Amino acid sequence: MVSIRNEEPRDYEIVENITRNAFYNLYMPGCVEHYLVHIMREHQDFIRELDFVLELHDEVIGYIMYTKATLTDEAGNVKNILTFGPLCIEPEYQRRGYGKLLIHHSFEKAVSMGYDTVVILGMPSNYVSSGFVSCKRHNVCVEGDKFPAAMLIRELKPGVLDGRKWYYKDSPVMLVNPEDAKAYDDTLPPKERKYLPSQEEFYIMSHSFVDELSSDESC
Repeated sequence: MVSIRNEEPRDYEIVENITRNAFYNLYMPGCVEHYLVHIMREHQDFIRELDFVLELHDEVIGYIMYTKATLTDEAGNVKNILTFGPLCIEPEYQRRGYGKLLIHHSFEKAVSMGYDTVVILGMPSNYVSSGFVSCKRHNVCVEGDKFPAAMLIRELKPGVLDGRKWYYKDSPVMLVNPEDAKAYDDTLPPKERKYLPSQEEFYIMSHSFVDELSSDESC
């Protein structure tokens, strides 16, 4: 009934439609995620081996995509890691565990390829059950020594980040131009762009940072 395989060209339009259906008006009026999917596949940081679709009764209902990212310590040492996103399930099939199946299937493949760390930006409530923790737990920050509340870490090999301070940088493909995304969206069947309360929730989370943890919390 349920199977996971690598995405193929025949899936591209289906995957983009799933993305548009799932993200439209969720984080902003309209969305940019389907445009990101559209351009990501041709980017040098895209990892085809970690591009999976999930089928239910031979119908694609979800997918996960990965790109390369890096962590750099204070001595300038660079560590190659992963980030995933978009991760998407067709709205009518959400909250049934399919996203978690994709995450853990892709983790197994990532480990076999030699990767040991995944960093994502997302709503913590969606990912802590898959082993993700606050970036502060592993001393991973962004420029300016800030620890975004939405930045989450999963060590695929426990202890690999070893407590030193790391600075995260994702792929340039993630810097989507909203005007380009809107222009692409305008070529597709029309959808109503509107405000939803979830957009304010996302704004608050994406502009929040974690304070310093006390010594007992950092363990």
